[in-house]
Amino acid sequence: MATTTKRFTLAEYLAYNDGTDKHHELVNGELVEMPPEWDFNSQIASYLFAAFLKVISSRFIRCKGTEIVVGGVQATARVPDLMVLTEAALLALRQTKRGTITLDMPPPALVVEVVSPGKENEDRDYRYKRSEYAARGIAEYWIVDPERAQVMVLTLVDGLYEEAVFRGDDRLVSSTFPALELTTHQVLQAGET
Repeated sequence: MATTTKRFTLAEYLAYNDGTDKHHELVNGELVEMPPEWDFNSQIASYLFAAFLKVISSRFIRCKGTEIVVGGVQATARVPDLMVLTEAALLALRQTKRGTITLDMPPPALVVEVVSPGKENEDRDYRYKRSEYAARGIAEYWIVDPERAQVMVLTLVDGLYEEAVFRGDDRLVSSTFPALELTTHQVLQAGET
C-alpha cells in the first residue's frame, strides 16, 4: 500500500480528490491507498449483508463505501467491510453529503472486518481497529478470519471489548442482533463459492 508523506487533517482528507478512482483510508494523518478488495472478502461481506437483511432493514446496512472517523492522536478514518447503523447514526449520516460518520455523530451498532492475508492486515484488524472501534464506542465488532477459520465477536463492556471466538458449526452469538441465525461455517463458506 502506498502512503503519502504529507500529514492530512480530517478536513483536508474529507476534501481530498486526486482525480482518480483510487480508494484511501486516513491513518494517523497519513493518506493510505487501499488496494482493491480481495474477492473472498467481498463475497463474505455480501453474504453478511444478505443475512442481516433477515433481521434489519437494508437502510441500516452498509457494505464498503461508508467510512467512520475514529479517535487517535492524528486523524484516522476507516472503511469497514460491513457496518450496521443505529437509527441515530443513520439520521446523522443523512445530514451529510459524504458517507462519513464523523466523531460528532453517533457510532454504528456493528462493524465487521474480514481479515485479508498477511501480518500487516492481521495487526490492523486485531490490534489497531480493535482499540479504535472500542474508543469510538461501537457496541459490537466482528473479525471474520478465513485463515484461522473463525469469527471473533467483540462486545463492548465498560469501554473495552470482551471477545467470543466461534469456529466450525458454532452459532454466532450477537447481543446486538440476537435474532441473527448464522454459523461460522456458513460465513466462511460464503467466500469460497
